[in-house]
Amino acid sequence: MEPRRKQEQETARREITELAPNVLRMELPIQMPGLGHVNMYALVDARGAAVVDPGLPTPGNWKAVRDRLAQAGLAPKHVHTVIVTHSHPDHFGGAARLARESGAEIVAHRSFRFGVIEATQDPEVSVEDLAASGEDDESHRRVIQGWNHKTPWGGQHPRPPVRMRLRWRLARWLGRSFVPPITKPVRAGEVLRVGGREWVIRHTPGHTEDHICLHDPADGIFLSGDHVLPSITPHISGLTLSKDPLDTFFGSLDQAAAIPDVKLVLPAHGHPFRDLAGRCEAIKQHHYDRLDTVRRIGRELGPATVQAFSRQLFKPRSWGEMAESETYAHLEHLRIAGQAAVRRDAEGYLIYETG
Repeated sequence: MEPRRKQEQETARREITELAPNVLRMELPIQMPGLGHVNMYALVDARGAAVVDPGLPTPGNWKAVRDRLAQAGLAPKHVHTVIVTHSHPDHFGGAARLARESGAEIVAHRSFRFGVIEATQDPEVSVEDLAASGEDDESHRRVIQGWNHKTPWGGQHPRPPVRMRLRWRLARWLGRSFVPPITKPVRAGEVLRVGGREWVIRHTPGHTEDHICLHDPADGIFLSGDHVLPSITPHISGLTLSKDPLDTFFGSLDQAAAIPDVKLVLPAHGHPFRDLAGRCEAIKQHHYDRLDTVRRIGRELGPATVQAFSRQLFKPRSWGEMAESETYAHLEHLRIAGQAAVRRDAEGYLIYETG
């Protein structure tokens, strides 16, 4: 019997829905593991519209963006603002073209980056040279050295499929980089006035370091991006500048859960929902359970590599670099909490013991 698909895996519907006055949900198709659509929200006002997360940098996505806007009596030229919740291509990929078509302002957190390129700088980026680096008191934490390099734990760095990398390289060669220039960088606590509402910027690092959510206190609306999703948990990578990525994510979940009087949560994937605090707690519990599982695996395996832990933690269909990165984040959380030890073996791989 086929397992029931989760909300976030559902195929994009062409129909648009008004969730609150002048707040429209527009589903855009994507083809990514575990996902079937991304929600682009249009916040309509007298100037036209602001849109949130306009999908991938593909011709099919652009066709869908134009179609969804047309149903609301809008065109790309009416989009005066593009808001990007975080630096993943299924969220920012359509922003650069919208800006070229309409001159739209592009809003993202001031730390927005795709690889080493901060979007407040030259947005062109080489696929081969995408990198970010950082160190803390542990010499083995070498963060994101590039797609063609090894990870801190000794495995292959996660990277997009070959076809996607070639498409990005071609776009750069043609002078049409899909990485948008952020013309309005924002930080936590700033107020963005679009769609006839005042949205408070909430910086919620975890899924990415530059993730933001938007909160309308007047009507209790919370645009949650990928920070809080209705039925799946966002990927938490070990390849960040944070000393403890999982703990950073927990802090951001606590921040979101503490916001009073949230009546409607609008996620980037899946359907709107209402219990923000409850969902934040459920996501935290998922990771607490996973930490318990990692400790159990450690007792069963003894000293082991990140890959070995990962292949016990995840089902075979999920094996690979992304699973290893999330496993590494959990092992590092345990190490920092004094519940795991680490060393390198003769081949340079990290070996963890959870006792």
